[in-house]
Amino acid sequence: MTDRKPTTCMRCAVGCGYRQRAGDGGDLVEVRGDDDHPTNGGETCSRGVRETVDPSGERLTQPLIRRGGTLRPTDWDTVLGTVSVRIIEALRNGNDNVAVLGSGQQTNEAAYALGKLARGGFGTRHYDANTTLCMASAVQAYMQAFGSDAPPPTYEDVPDAETHVIWGANPKIAHPVLYRRIADSASDDGGELIVVDPVESETAADADLHVRPEPGTDLALARAVLARAVDDDLVDREFVERHTEGFEAVVGSLPDVDVAAETAGVSVDRISELAAAFDARTLVYWGMGVNQSVQGTGAARSLIDLCLATGNLGPGSGPFSLTGQANSMGNRVCASKSSWPGYRPFGDTAHRKAIANAWDVPLSRLPDSSGPGFVRIIDELARDNVDVCWTVATNPAAGMPDANHVESALEDAFLIVQDAFRSDTVELADVVLPAATWGESEGTVMNMERRVSRVTAAREPPDGVRQDVDIIGAVADRIVPELFESTRLDPEALFDEVAALTRGTTADLSGISYGRLSEDLAVRWPASDETAEGGYRYYAGGSEDDGDAGGVGAAAAGVPDGDGPWSFPTDSGRARFSNASHGGIPEPIDEAYPLTLTTGRRPDAYNTGVRTRPDGDDESATAARMHPETIADNLRAFDRGETVIESRRSAVTVRVAPDADVPPGLVWLPVHNPATNRLTLSAADPDSAEPNLKQCAVALRAPDRMATEIVGGSGQPNGTGSHP
Repeated sequence: MTDRKPTTCMRCAVGCGYRQRAGDGGDLVEVRGDDDHPTNGGETCSRGVRETVDPSGERLTQPLIRRGGTLRPTDWDTVLGTVSVRIIEALRNGNDNVAVLGSGQQTNEAAYALGKLARGGFGTRHYDANTTLCMASAVQAYMQAFGSDAPPPTYEDVPDAETHVIWGANPKIAHPVLYRRIADSASDDGGELIVVDPVESETAADADLHVRPEPGTDLALARAVLARAVDDDLVDREFVERHTEGFEAVVGSLPDVDVAAETAGVSVDRISELAAAFDARTLVYWGMGVNQSVQGTGAARSLIDLCLATGNLGPGSGPFSLTGQANSMGNRVCASKSSWPGYRPFGDTAHRKAIANAWDVPLSRLPDSSGPGFVRIIDELARDNVDVCWTVATNPAAGMPDANHVESALEDAFLIVQDAFRSDTVELADVVLPAATWGESEGTVMNMERRVSRVTAAREPPDGVRQDVDIIGAVADRIVPELFESTRLDPEALFDEVAALTRGTTADLSGISYGRLSEDLAVRWPASDETAEGGYRYYAGGSEDDGDAGGVGAAAAGVPDGDGPWSFPTDSGRARFSNASHGGIPEPIDEAYPLTLTTGRRPDAYNTGVRTRPDGDDESATAARMHPETIADNLRAFDRGETVIESRRSAVTVRVAPDADVPPGLVWLPVHNPATNRLTLSAADPDSAEPNLKQCAVALRAPDRMATEIVGGSGQPNGTGSHP
């Protein structure tokens, strides 16, 4: 037996510390919580442990190349030679002729190396990661409101909150360890848990108040709540006047409460109750139910506006987006995706010059635009404007909306798939690069509260499998050999390189090193030296690095305002209100498509399901949930417990589970399921490029027994990647 090695769970973005141990045969035999880890103090969830020790997906253990229409085993020299030739040929026709799609499942080091190769080696605009499908709307909201990405609060604020508002998220399923803290705090005397969700989720079942808006109307509801807060004099005028800008403009743009309530399908009394909840120390958490919308950025901004208007910024309060993928934030900070490392602005010439100098590449090679985003890159593939597509730790054939369109686009390109498990995207690949997975890789990740921690290898990858950084380095060596110092990239050296590039930025990692992480296990940025650690963001009364947020917070909670100034990295130094208004849903129901499809997470699978294929006999894991009234109204559409769900894009046959927790007129399917996403539409938020995965119009019809596509056959939800 090996010694237990410290690592980080890659199941979600809570970032729990684990201790892992391999047996004499090299397999992981034990994973347990790390009692010393500052994130979780030894707590775990059974799913995280199970999916780390014993994933049930089909492992990729050797390179594959398509010959005669079939993927066949080959060797690394052959597959890397093929990859390099095809990429070099494509680049001759322009830098943007190669698309690279990364993942929130990569380590910081792999994400940084891939971004460096895509931007500095290939010079392509067509580079993104599947984090755009999950967190882009929250990112844009933070940037627009505060001038920087990432939520202001930390986990340490959870016990101090009096009210917990969970909006469009189900953390009891998606983030169990964090949810225990939320539930414990809400159960204290005077505590309250409020859930906003069209469906009575597992989290909503615990709530003191459950508000059920129509899918796609979160922005209308949030604006109505802010209007009621203004009407009921719940505004913290001192905080607003001293530390924000744009408040009068937003007040002038607010809707009539009665009209907005009708739009959202929520009673005015419920809106009044929601507004009153902010007259306390309040944390607002939100997830994909808010983000995955054509109005996701506006809805997230409106939740931030509610916090600003009521003075709920400070210890125990504030806006806190919940991240699904384990390293979504690390991808944003390190990967050169929508900003250069450290959130350096993409189009800023000085920052582009700094990156070009650090990478020793021509400035002209670096794109001056971050590109069209994940969804629109697929559209470029479909238009034959991109010849080569390289996916890393992501499964777009299952996780993207309008999956038939996605499959067709990927089939038209020369498709390189780098992954650890067989996936829907692997089936479309021209070449497959088998990658190491949890317990076999070295690097770091960042959790949703900005803590950086190590992931470590307790065992060697199977023969024929390589770590992500080694694959990226080998590809780079054949195409741009001068980009990296060595073919075999060293994770620690890569981390030191990206940390140096973040020095002095709003996401400063320069005080974090592998040596420090071996002692402290996890360190929250910004950390500008070897003793600094970030706390509550933007409060300048105490050092942001010393973890002490000072004494400013929600006036209604008795936290005095005035001990020191807030400082935001905006032009004015103030937080900014927004004036977005509800513009309607992209695909309303009508006579032809009279029902609304929405999607959500299940507790029994990871990402698109490639690690956790459910048992085919487990009907509860593969069925569409519908209210009995919906079933009764559509009896002719059912045959032997099955129906066909049809949208304007496709139709799929599903098993049906009657469920009164789903309101009448709504059809619930698991998110990021490949059959589900044949139905969803690719309309996207214009600010964030995040797709509208939570709402589309559908109809039911009787099954055609010649068609047998059953939801669940290709996996289940919770993100869009399949290995870190």
